[in-house]
Amino acid sequence: MTWKRVVTAAVLIPFVVALVWKAPTALLSVALSLVVLLAMFEFFALGDAIGHRAYRYWTAVCGILLVYVQYLTAMDEQHSVGNGPVLHKIFGLFKLPTPTVADVFFIFLIGIAILTLATRRPLVEALPAAGISSSALLLVALPLSFAVRLHGIAIDGPFLLFFSLVIIWVGDTAAYFVGRAMGRHRFAPHLSPKKTWEGAVASFIGSLVVALIAAHWVNGTLLRLAGMAAVGNVAGQMGDLLESAYKRSAGMKDSGALLPGHGGILDRIDALILAIPVVWYYWLWIYSPRA
Repeated sequence: MTWKRVVTAAVLIPFVVALVWKAPTALLSVALSLVVLLAMFEFFALGDAIGHRAYRYWTAVCGILLVYVQYLTAMDEQHSVGNGPVLHKIFGLFKLPTPTVADVFFIFLIGIAILTLATRRPLVEALPAAGISSSALLLVALPLSFAVRLHGIAIDGPFLLFFSLVIIWVGDTAAYFVGRAMGRHRFAPHLSPKKTWEGAVASFIGSLVVALIAAHWVNGTLLRLAGMAAVGNVAGQMGDLLESAYKRSAGMKDSGALLPGHGGILDRIDALILAIPVVWYYWLWIYSPRA
């Protein structure tokens, strides 16, 4: 199984690195939209396993809309727009001020209300359908959409997104090998029996090493970068366990089988789902020159 993990990573990582460093934020948003769609449909499959059928296509549309709104907001901030509302031609149809994440959730709410009242599904499915749809938007699409906000930061955007990825990749790798070699004390046996405290500590240290190395190439103090790596790693490990909880609730080992040796998209990005927004808010509140 290890060789499959290595081969899959060797194929995907160069592509992701090139996308983060070389692609404009618009292209990255398109790629992220695909990832969000794949992850959301795997989440819907977890719901199906326990009899909770989501309003798949409406929720997917709102997930893509979240990414689009985050892109518009990032572009406004990147160009220092601050003199009154900016009118965007939304999907080439009509002009509106830059929408917000709250606007997307309101649109989603109206759609869920219409679907619930107009659908011919059995009424017993109304609450589970709304619940799993809302969960997919809130727990998958929204946090992943912050990758666009990170990448769109005018000065250090690509670096910050790349940093978020690397602290998770290095942390996961350290946890995997240290856990297999010397893991003795179970970390969360009811969620993920193979995870150990030794692996968790190795993951945390690995992320701090990334910060130590990165401090030589960016305009940021080592202390701030180490803090970003620390909170990002803890959030990543929480995200990993959170997805394990979802899978156990659904009675599934993997969220999918798209990535050999890794399982599904959710299995590969579970740590990033929490790490990316945490890194974004760390930058906003602590790391940013405005902080």
